[in-house]
Amino acid sequence: MEGPLQTSIHVCHENGQWMSRLPEKLWDIPLYDLALPGSHDTMTYCLDKNSAVSGNESKLVKFLNKCMPCIVHPIIMKWSTTQVLTVTEQLEAGVRYLDFRIAHKANDPSMNLYFVHMVYTTITVQDILWEVLRWLETHPQEVVILACRNFDGLTKKLHCHLIACIKEIFQCKLCPRNVMPTLRTMWQRGHQVIVSYEEDVKVEEHCELWPAIPYWWGNQTATSALIQYLERMKRMGRPEKFFVAGINLTENLRYILIHPFGSLKKMTLQSLPCLKMWIKQQYPGPKKECINIIAGDFIGNDDFVKDVIELNTKINPPLHCQSKGAGTNNISFSA
Repeated sequence: MEGPLQTSIHVCHENGQWMSRLPEKLWDIPLYDLALPGSHDTMTYCLDKNSAVSGNESKLVKFLNKCMPCIVHPIIMKWSTTQVLTVTEQLEAGVRYLDFRIAHKANDPSMNLYFVHMVYTTITVQDILWEVLRWLETHPQEVVILACRNFDGLTKKLHCHLIACIKEIFQCKLCPRNVMPTLRTMWQRGHQVIVSYEEDVKVEEHCELWPAIPYWWGNQTATSALIQYLERMKRMGRPEKFFVAGINLTENLRYILIHPFGSLKKMTLQSLPCLKMWIKQQYPGPKKECINIIAGDFIGNDDFVKDVIELNTKINPPLHCQSKGAGTNNISFSA
C-alpha cells in the first residue's frame, strides 16, 4: 500500500462514528439535507482479474479482450478500479453512501450475485451485506445508504432473491420509505439502513425499499469540465430528497490512448486539489443550490471524507428545528 494513502487511512479512522457525534441541533434534520460522504463504484477493490467481461459491455470490448486478453485485460483492470479500501474500511473512514452495481454472471446456474464494473468481483453480494451488518452492530448510531443499481442479468426470480436477502440480513434495521429519515427518529426506531433500489416495480412492492437515488454523473475527463457540470446541475436545482453529486472523473477511449501508462487512480489523484476546493465551497440543506451526498473515487486519499463531513458545521437550524418532530424548511447557514 502506498505511503500517502496509508497516512490518510489512519486519519480517516477518526470518522468511524461521526454521525453519533453530530450536535443535537442536527438530529431532527432529514438525512437528505445533511452532507454525506459516499464512494463511487464501492466494490471495485475486489474485481476478479480472471473474470470475463461483463455482459453489459460493448461487443468491441468483448472482442478485443477475447483476441488480446494479455493486453486488454490489464488495461480494463487499471481503468475499472475506483476504490482500494474494503467496505468495512470505507465505513470506518466515514463513508455513508455505498454504490452497489449488482449483476448475475452470464451462464451461471447458481443464484449467486456479484458486483460489477466492466468485470465481476470475487466477493458475492450476500457476503458484503453480512459484512455491512457486522459493522453496523458495532456502530449502533451510524446510518448507511445502500444504493442497489445496474442489475446486469437479473431476472425477476433473482430480484426476489436479492430483496429477500436484504430483508433477512438487516431485518428491523431497514428504514421504510414512509419514515422521515432524521437521526433522532432512526435512533429511536433502531433503523440503520436505507436501501435505494433502481427497479420501480420492486420498490412499489416493498415498503422497505426507497426509490433510485439520482446521481449527477458528469462523464468528464477534465476536472474543470466536471466542476462546470456540477455547478450547472446546482443551478437547475437539487432533487427534493436524496441525491448524489459525483466528483468522479470518467475516462474514454481517446483519453486512454493518449495516456497509455495512466490509470483511473492517477487521473483521480491529479484532480483532488481542485475538487477539494469545490467541496469546501458547498452547503448542505434544502435550498436550490445545496448538496447532499458527495461521492468520489479512491476515498482514502486526501481529506475527502473529512471535508464532506465538515460541511455540516455550516448548518445553523432555527431553535424550533431542534425539538423532536420539528420542521426543517427554514434551515439557514452560519457565516
